[in-house]
Amino acid sequence: MKKEIPYKIYLSESELPYTWCNLRAFMKNKPAPLLDPNTMQPITVDALSKVFCEELAKQELDDTTQYIEIPTEVRDFYKMYRPAPLIRAYCLEKKLGTPAKIYYKFEGNNTSGSHKLNSAIAQAYYAKEQGLKGVTTETGAGQWGTALSMACSYFGLDCNVFMVKCSYEQKPFRREVMRTYGANVTPSPSMTTEVGRKINEQFPNTNGSLGCAISEAVEAASTREGYRYALGSVLNQVLLHQSVIGMETKTALDKYGVKADVIIGCAGGGSNLGGLIAPFMAEKLQGKADYQFIAVEPSSCPTLTRGKYAYDYCDTGKICPLSKMYTLGSGFIPAASHAGGLRYHGMTSTLSELYDQGLMEARSVKQTDVFEAAEYFARIEGILPAPESSHAIRVAMDEAIKCKETGEEKVIVFGLTGTGYFDMMSYEKFHDGKMTDYIPTDEEIEKGLAGLPKL
Repeated sequence: MKKEIPYKIYLSESELPYTWCNLRAFMKNKPAPLLDPNTMQPITVDALSKVFCEELAKQELDDTTQYIEIPTEVRDFYKMYRPAPLIRAYCLEKKLGTPAKIYYKFEGNNTSGSHKLNSAIAQAYYAKEQGLKGVTTETGAGQWGTALSMACSYFGLDCNVFMVKCSYEQKPFRREVMRTYGANVTPSPSMTTEVGRKINEQFPNTNGSLGCAISEAVEAASTREGYRYALGSVLNQVLLHQSVIGMETKTALDKYGVKADVIIGCAGGGSNLGGLIAPFMAEKLQGKADYQFIAVEPSSCPTLTRGKYAYDYCDTGKICPLSKMYTLGSGFIPAASHAGGLRYHGMTSTLSELYDQGLMEARSVKQTDVFEAAEYFARIEGILPAPESSHAIRVAMDEAIKCKETGEEKVIVFGLTGTGYFDMMSYEKFHDGKMTDYIPTDEEIEKGLAGLPKL
């Protein structure tokens, strides 16, 4: 007899994963290697260890180990807020009048308010194990900076955050949460680093971007003894840590005999989407099951839908390794949208390769459509979603409405990556009718792509 599915599917503490799922290890055609910016040759663990913690550098380049053990200290920390609930959106289904079954994995039930803590605590743990003094990082919307400041506080590490300037101004309370946990927060681009000064000179009065903030954080780490850089998305090591999301989601669905048809996630650098789909994509790659995967990005920063698959710098200052990815060019500065966490010029190499192989889809959505869906969802499901997460909500609703038109009873799963309680200035602009949609022109896209390195 089939079990009745509750509103919230909670796993027990014993069902918390003991391993992370390394998606690249299941891929026959691997992502292209990172290139050393000095030699333009595949980067080595030793070279990468000058930027990242040694263990993280090893994880970054490991594309053969399918499952990597979660350290006991990290797993114990996870127990404070994990396993996270998988929620059946009964109310949303009823309101939409759809035959589709909608589930969302809610990652906002921790103080950082998002999924970012899953990787932050792992990266802080490895920094502590290596005997480092602290780490530097960038943050877009502030969720990653908040998570890393919490993790560093837990392990007694110094944390220096370069926050994209427009988000620094739009989301002051998230900045203050970081400071509460002891982090030093600097708006980027700043005048405190050489690369920041150059960017300010080249782009006067710029709103900044994740690419700019990354450059500053890497420079700050490389010029201070006992520090390393920590990144909140894009890198394969981050996708690895975030796979705990997908592992729990699959366990919860399997527990009730539910098989997903469509899996949806917002996509900026690719960490949450990569983490959500990891075990499902692994099954697809092994021929065990089939799923439809949809990456949702903002129309203002259409990396997958309008970018080019090529080697590019991961940062605006061109001091980080080069990655083969879908990109708009490291010099592309996206419009100051309210989904700061999705304002990155490139997409992680793993998802880029999967997308290029036709194993997943991508859609871009306008900002006002996203906030319309966010408000609709909040009024029905009772959770105020982050702007980033709301991109996935928008497309999940679109897919459910299609099912209403066709009569298909698909199972739709999406990632609700975080809460929007620090994004009320954004909601205010939407409610007051002051929010606009910016879509870059072909000329602007071409200008960004013109700066791609000639290899």
